Amino acid sequence: MEQASPHLSSLIAIQWLKKGWQDMAETGWRGCFYGAVFALMGYFISFIYGNLWQATMGVTAGFFLMGPFVCCGIYELSRQHERGEDLSLFKSFFAFKRNWKAVAFFAVLLTFMMIVWARVSIVTFALFAEHSYPTVQAMFEQIFALQNIEFLFVWTLVGFVFASLVFSIALVTVPTLIDQDTDLFTAAFASANALWTHTLTCFVWAVLIVLIIGTSLLVFKPLLIITAPWIGHATWHAYQSLVTPIEHEQHAPCPS
Repeated sequence: MEQASPHLSSLIAIQWLKKGWQDMAETGWRGCFYGAVFALMGYFISFIYGNLWQATMGVTAGFFLMGPFVCCGIYELSRQHERGEDLSLFKSFFAFKRNWKAVAFFAVLLTFMMIVWARVSIVTFALFAEHSYPTVQAMFEQIFALQNIEFLFVWTLVGFVFASLVFSIALVTVPTLIDQDTDLFTAAFASANALWTHTLTCFVWAVLIVLIIGTSLLVFKPLLIITAPWIGHATWHAYQSLVTPIEHEQHAPCPS
């Protein structure tokens, strides 16, 4: 594993994308299987919102629970390639078993944060905006109407706080968990420390993720078949650059 550099250029995020694309090709595009899973998830959420919008939050929460497990497979393919192991999509399905308790706990944590974020957003909407949703068009018309400028400011601020918190603990936590024998709290701390130490680099990385995945979701969901594993493979290289090997003798193991 590479040693994390004390000084990283903001442009290194572009290099992560380049290496991620190379990993996709050199692993035989196996990661596209996981991309198809993400694309189906996106379509299913849209279907539920259009036909039974009340169930959207529950379905989305379920996908937040699944997300870290799905991502494990993409990271595992890069890990196999890096170590010169035989590339196996089947084995990547079970990469989470290497540290399954921590990965499962992390999935629950992300889901809880998503639910809290959604609830706070709904309360903010109810307090500041005139609402005629559940239609998406009506909701966005209310959000961006000039008479709702106070709401837009508060809603954006709250979203930024939650997004920053989630990004700080999720930046490289899952690849750390499947690559190193460590507990969730140590991995999450390493992720937050990476963001603190390399703020500009990580900010550029966050913007790239939002642009690539956001465009795929909004413009053409099948693009996720390519873009989701691309970001996943690139995240493996972000982990390689940002996190030093954890010295286990300095950290007590997480109690079972």
